Amino acid sequence: MRLERLTPAHLDALEALEAAGQVHPWKRATLARALADDTLDVWGAWRDATLLGHAVLAWLPFEAELQAITVAPQVRRQGVAGILLAHLVTRARQRGAERLLLEVRESNAPALALYRRYGFDEDGRRRGYYSPAEARGGVREAAILMSRPLAVRAVD
Repeated sequence: MRLERLTPAHLDALEALEAAGQVHPWKRATLARALADDTLDVWGAWRDATLLGHAVLAWLPFEAELQAITVAPQVRRQGVAGILLAHLVTRARQRGAERLLLEVRESNAPALALYRRYGFDEDGRRRGYYSPAEARGGVREAAILMSRPLAVRAVD
C-alpha cells in the first residue's frame, strides 16, 4: 500500500470512494474544494491503481484537525484507516501542531476504537449535532470531540 497526497487529478477516484464508503458522502464540489485548498491535506491510500481510503487534515494556527477519513467497504478492518491516521499524526507533528483534533458520531464504534487505539481522548460532546442517520430512527446524534497531544511544550 502506498500513501499519496491527492490532487485535483484524483477527484473521480475520491468521489467514487466517498460515495461507496459514507452514509453522508461529501459532494463532488466539496471534494474539489478540499483538493484545491492549501490549508488542507488530502491523503489517499492506494493499492496498485485502486484508492482504498482517504483522510482530510486541516491546518489550524496551533493544531491540526482530522476532518474526514473514509475506507472502502471491501477493505475495512484491514488496517487502512490506521495507516492513514498514523501518517497524519506524523505529518501534524512534523509541522509543529500541538494537538490533533477530531469529532465523530457517537454511534461509530469502529472509529471510536481506532481513535482510542491511537491515543485520542474524549474532550466533550456536542449533543444533537449530526442529522439523523437513516438507521437511527430519526434521532439526532451527538458528536464526540476527541484530541491527542502531539508536541511537548517547553515550560518557562
